[in-house]
Amino acid sequence: MDFLRLPKRTTRTRTYGLTSVADFGVSMGELKNILSDYSHIIDIAKIAIGSAYVTPNLKKKIDLYKEHHITPYCGGTLFEKCYYQNKIPEYLTYLRELGIEWVEISNGTLDIPLQERLQLVSHFKKDFHVVGEVGSKDPNQEMSISEWVEEIQLFLDAGCDYVLTEGRDSGTAGIYEKCGSIKSDLIQQLIQAIDSKKIIFEAPTSKHQMYFIREVGPNVNLANVKLQDVLALEAQRCGLRSETFYLEEHECQLP
Repeated sequence: MDFLRLPKRTTRTRTYGLTSVADFGVSMGELKNILSDYSHIIDIAKIAIGSAYVTPNLKKKIDLYKEHHITPYCGGTLFEKCYYQNKIPEYLTYLRELGIEWVEISNGTLDIPLQERLQLVSHFKKDFHVVGEVGSKDPNQEMSISEWVEEIQLFLDAGCDYVLTEGRDSGTAGIYEKCGSIKSDLIQQLIQAIDSKKIIFEAPTSKHQMYFIREVGPNVNLANVKLQDVLALEAQRCGLRSETFYLEEHECQLP
């Protein structure tokens, strides 16, 4: 169908307007059904938290995502576990054996010094695409807006393809308050100071997703999207939900 005037969406293979799903253990059978219908609106799949390490038939799942032109990678918690146990070389070998080409560097649980994380970016980017994550999973650990801006820019300058903003799968930490409300002042400063095409905002709920679509546009990069929500998200991006119904035409044009 093409009789409606809708916001202009980027198309595969996208470099922005990305939808990154969080796979918390969906079965292979269910995943095959989901991807048969919706793979065209999924760009990235994170095997969430550290679950990749205990996922049955992980290689088959990774290969299935890749067959559908979706980029798979392991959640930052698994990286942090390997870092904590001094197993980074083994971790990189593990990723290569799985055929994973993207790696996340985070400090959501551990407090890894910034300079050390930047050094890891320089090391990893020789063989992988690198995604840096900024922000803590601890809602009591606050960063100033200037710290957020500086850290994200340092990660991009160090060679990260994208930077994730921590939000957890619950939307209660990082760029969100404990109650789940969005730190809107922080978001406004980030999108003014940094190219939003290089930031992937963790937005696990439709409320969070609608905020970013309205503030950044239909081609905002969003992560931690539930697999069952990808079609509803695409409808939101296309102005086919009440909260995004009146997306202005100037916001819908690609540069």
